[in-house]
Amino acid sequence: MLQVRNVTIIQKKDEHVLVENLSFVLNDGEKAALIGEEGNGKSTLLKWIVNPSLVEPYADVSGEKTGSNVIGYLAQELVGPEAGTPIYEWLERNCSFPERSPKAVSRVVKELGIPSELLLESRPLGTLSGGERIKVQLAALLLKECDLLLLDEPSNDLDLDTIEWLEGFLGRTEKSVLFVSHDETLIERTADFLIHIELVRRKTIPRVTVSRLPYRTYIGNRERAFRHQAQVSEFEHAAYQKKKDRYLSVYQAVEHAQNTISRADPAGGRLLKKKMHSVQSLGKRLEKEASELTEQPEAEWAILPKFEEGVFVKNGKTVLDLHLSDLTADGRVLASNLKLRVIGPEHICIIGKNGCGKSTLLKEIARQLLPRTDLSVGYMPQNYEDLLDPSLSPIAYLAPDGEKSAVTKARIYLGSMKYTAEEAEHPMRQLSGGQRAKILLLKLILDRNNVLILDEPTRNFSPLSAPAVRTLLRSFRGAIIAVSHDRKYLEEVASTVYRMDQSGLVRI
Repeated sequence: MLQVRNVTIIQKKDEHVLVENLSFVLNDGEKAALIGEEGNGKSTLLKWIVNPSLVEPYADVSGEKTGSNVIGYLAQELVGPEAGTPIYEWLERNCSFPERSPKAVSRVVKELGIPSELLLESRPLGTLSGGERIKVQLAALLLKECDLLLLDEPSNDLDLDTIEWLEGFLGRTEKSVLFVSHDETLIERTADFLIHIELVRRKTIPRVTVSRLPYRTYIGNRERAFRHQAQVSEFEHAAYQKKKDRYLSVYQAVEHAQNTISRADPAGGRLLKKKMHSVQSLGKRLEKEASELTEQPEAEWAILPKFEEGVFVKNGKTVLDLHLSDLTADGRVLASNLKLRVIGPEHICIIGKNGCGKSTLLKEIARQLLPRTDLSVGYMPQNYEDLLDPSLSPIAYLAPDGEKSAVTKARIYLGSMKYTAEEAEHPMRQLSGGQRAKILLLKLILDRNNVLILDEPTRNFSPLSAPAVRTLLRSFRGAIIAVSHDRKYLEEVASTVYRMDQSGLVRI
C-alpha cells in the first residue's frame, strides 16, 4: 500500500506551482494511472516517491508518503552514465541478477519474449533499441523482490505483442502499480483509478482530481459536465446581460432627468432622488448576482495549430520508391529485400517487433528524402536529441535566424499550445518529453513540410493530447511515413500498415 498526503510540487527555476495538496491511497494490488498534460509534474511525482533526492536539483516538494517497503522504478529515460553501462552489469546492479535462479530468469525472458542471452551481453544498455531497453528494464523489475511498481511510460517503444503482454501483466500482478502512460488503450484496460493533474487559467492554478471511474467513463462524464456547465454559464450570463442593459437604460434616464429638472420643481427633484436611490439598490443587487453566476468551465485542453491549407502532395506523385537489398546497423543485417512505394498523400505506418530495424529504416528513408527539392520533408526521430540541442530554447530552435517576424510567429504558436513565456525561453533539457515532442511537431507545421517521417509520433503525448495529435495528422493532406505501435493511431491515422521482419515488409 502507498499513502501520499498533501504533496505540493514547485519548480525551482520559476517558482511555478505544478501540484498542490495532492493526496491519494493506493491499496495492495491496485493499479492507478497518473494522467495530465505534458510538463505537469507526473514524472517528478514518481521520482519523489522513489527518492526525494532525484528531484532536489529542480523542484521543491513537500508532503508525506508512507506504506511501501521496496519500490521498483522504471524511469522514462536513461539518466547519465546508465546508457553506457553494460547490460549484464546494469542488471547486476539493479536486481542482483547473478543471484536469481535460472528458473526465474527463464520465466521472465519467456514472458517478455526476449532471448536470454540478451541479459548476458556486455554491450551498453543505451545501444539497444527503445523497445529492447524497456524490456531489459522490465526484466529487472520482475526479478526484483518489490511490492510497489512505479512505471513512467512503460509502453513507450514496445511492440504490439509486448504491449499486450504488459496489459496482461498489469491485470494479473498482485503488486501495487502507479504508472504514467500515454497509451489510452492501456489505461482503459488496466487502471483501477485515475489521478488527474491539471494546470488551468493559463497554467497558473493547479488542480487534482482522483477518480475511481474507468478512464473512458471519467473522460465522458468530464466532457458532458463541462458542456453542461458551459451551456448554463452562457444562459445565465445572457440573462444577466439583459437585466444589466435594462438597469443601465433606467439609470441613464433617471440621471438625465436629474440633470435637466427645473429648480422650480423641488418636489420632482425629491422624487427623482428617491428613484435614483432605488435604481442604485438594484445595481448593488446586480453586482451580487454577477458574483454568483456560473463560470465557464476551466480545463486543460490540448490545443494544436493546424497545417496550412496550401500544404499537400498531389495524387499520383511518387514520394518514395525504396529498394534495399540489406538494412544493416552496427555490422548486423536487420532485414533484407525491403521494398516500399509511397504514392501521393498516403499515410503509411510500419509495425514490427522491437529490434527489427524500424527506426533504422526510417533514418534511411529520411536520408533519401530530405535532399529532395520537389518535396518539403520533415523528420521526427524517436530520440529527440538527434535534432534538438538541449541548450537551445524553443524560440531559438523554431526561429534560428532570430528574425523578428519569425520569432513573433513562434511565440504566437507556442502560446496557442499553452507554453508560458518562461517555458518558451527555457533550455530544451528542462522540458518534458511531451513538451519537446510538441516543439518538433510545431517545427513541421512552421516549415510547411508536405512529407512527414515520424518515429512513434504519439509516444510522449499525454492521453489528453494524443487525440488532438491524431486528428491533426489524420487531416494532413501530405504523405506520412511513420512507425507506431499506438493502436489508436493505427486505427485513426494510418491508411496502410506494413509489418516489418527480417524478410522485408508485408502489407497487412
